[in-house]
Amino acid sequence: MDVCRTTKDNPPVTFAIAARETQNVDVTVLPCFGLTDQSQVTAKDMWGTMVQDGHFDRGNFSAGRSVPSSPGDTLCAAVSASTWVEPHGKCTIAFSLAWSSPKIKFRKGHTYNRRYTKYYGTSERSALNLAHDALMNYKQWEEEIEKWQNPILRDSRLPEWYKFTLFNELYFLVAGGTVWIDSRLPVTDSRSNLGNHHQSTDVENIDVRVTTAKVNGKQSVDVEHGRINGFTTSNTSSDDDDEKSCSGPFCEDETTALRERKSACIPMHHNNRPEPQDDGEDVGRFLYLEGVEYIMWNTYDVHFYASFALLSLFPKIELSIQRDFAKAVLCEDGRKVKFLAEGQYGIRKVRGSVPHDLGTHDPWFEMNAYNIHDTSKWKDLNPKFVLQVYRDFAATGNMSFAVDVWPAVCAAMDYMEQFDRDGDGLIENDGFPDQTYDAWTVHGISAYCGGLWLAALEAAASMAHQLGDRDSAEKYKSKFVKAKQVFESKLWNGSYFNYDSGSSSNSRSIQADQLAGQWYIASSGLPPLFDEYKIRSILLKIFDFNVMKVRGGRMGAVNGMHPNGKVDESCMQSREIWTGVTYGVAATMILAGMEEQAFTTAEGIFTAGWSEEGYGYWFQTPEGWTTDGHYRSLIYMRPLAIWAMQYALSLPKAILEAPKINMMDRICSLPKDFRSTCNDVGGIRRVAHKAKCLSSSVFTCSC
Repeated sequence: MDVCRTTKDNPPVTFAIAARETQNVDVTVLPCFGLTDQSQVTAKDMWGTMVQDGHFDRGNFSAGRSVPSSPGDTLCAAVSASTWVEPHGKCTIAFSLAWSSPKIKFRKGHTYNRRYTKYYGTSERSALNLAHDALMNYKQWEEEIEKWQNPILRDSRLPEWYKFTLFNELYFLVAGGTVWIDSRLPVTDSRSNLGNHHQSTDVENIDVRVTTAKVNGKQSVDVEHGRINGFTTSNTSSDDDDEKSCSGPFCEDETTALRERKSACIPMHHNNRPEPQDDGEDVGRFLYLEGVEYIMWNTYDVHFYASFALLSLFPKIELSIQRDFAKAVLCEDGRKVKFLAEGQYGIRKVRGSVPHDLGTHDPWFEMNAYNIHDTSKWKDLNPKFVLQVYRDFAATGNMSFAVDVWPAVCAAMDYMEQFDRDGDGLIENDGFPDQTYDAWTVHGISAYCGGLWLAALEAAASMAHQLGDRDSAEKYKSKFVKAKQVFESKLWNGSYFNYDSGSSSNSRSIQADQLAGQWYIASSGLPPLFDEYKIRSILLKIFDFNVMKVRGGRMGAVNGMHPNGKVDESCMQSREIWTGVTYGVAATMILAGMEEQAFTTAEGIFTAGWSEEGYGYWFQTPEGWTTDGHYRSLIYMRPLAIWAMQYALSLPKAILEAPKINMMDRICSLPKDFRSTCNDVGGIRRVAHKAKCLSSSVFTCSC
């Protein structure tokens, strides 16, 4: 075992290597050797011993700890395992390598215990236990992996390339800069400068006024927003001096007092709700990067695509992420930042808006590291939050989760009303790239954002009714009916929805992602947004043009295509093929009963990215590539959307049996068992159902 000290008071890392000794296998060790001639035992000595004896001195087991290295030295350790094998016989020799770094420290000072410390503690010797457990349990782990994968691997209906890609795209969950912490509170580290840790806040005395807060199907949830879930609703302004002291994108040199005075939100670690009330639901907190080139944690517009992997495999982690964003919606951070594209200043986080990300240098405490555009003016983030929350609620049946995040859903929906400037119920884009396609300008009503908004209205109406908030249910229903008519009249051209209602050269482009809202509606067990013939017409148009007219369908779906069959070259992103979007389109096709077209569409990503004839992007799938093979942003989050295809192929039982809603007539009736399972907790009638794994899935929850 080697303990490696790190610079700048960062947490140490411990490495351990081991082999399993059995009746037929002898294990010896060399605790320490060096790589230079000045070392007491050199690498040359180590290999010489192995050549001559085939093992190390067994007395090394009792040699004790080695002497710590000096700065700049490189120390190594070795383990040898030897055995005799009869002719034509066989013997298994098992080695394990483990490393332990129990604490994660972010650049601005907050330190947390990693999730595994819940089971192994924070000792520097934890690596030994990890290496030991790996040797003792690896066969069981392999059996569990096979048990998980076999239902898919043995499914003769699925193409071999799909099975290969489905499992291999999961590399990102461990290679994508993942951080999984055990507690929502930072740990105290005497070696670190804790001066910039936020002070604890007495959340028990926060003013939360709830009136008629019964969720019983007859009375509605009516929350007066003084403070909700620990966050203020009032806007915060900073004085001129404060604004001048924080002009950079991350406000690196800002003092703690200034940070707290300029921020109108209580730190996300220090409020009581919407944390899960059941200890069995506490899975710590989870972060993963947008990509190795775009270093932002839990980028939400991209998580919209990738989240199907977490929902399918680790649903409790997925709910934890949604709880974090629910808190963030109700938070405001008044610190000023400069947005690079427009060259203007704005505040870091606006109350009611869904943040683009949870930050970079100080996640949860300093959100929205993205500073190209002011994402408080983006039109897709809030609808995506509502849609993800509803999908997760529908799939898991976790009513407690739904009740906890409902105030944030209402705030997110109310926030979007400012973008309906003509009162027709439909939001409009503002003539700049105000959505996940942040280089692709949109004018007026758009197929992408408008469709997401329609879907969010339908999901919010259904969720409101299931929570007993009938006033909100009727409000969102009436908005949906009104907005749907406008959307179709402004954008439907007979075979697909135009890119937007503007008059630019690409306003009639065929956008591959135009049915993103319908994708989520179908994934949530809700009735379709549009007539089925329109949905099928759009998907066939996308397949014939965006897919098949690009290298014969062997590259995926290009984002934008002119109706004359030429790729939309109006910007970088319109001419790109986005891997995750292509998987999302394929999932939408599956949900619409077009499996043949779906697999052909997705196979283009395999062919270009994973096959031997492709571009060699194995285990580093990029955000996208162009028709001539130039890639952008390797090792990216969005390709996890291939799990949306598997989700569509094996919808959870809760989704398949979900009550249908006729949005043009009435809201669905309340579940039969709802009234009998309510109990009064914290002033809101809530259901104490535990989150369930996806009952019809072939997967086992490993949270």
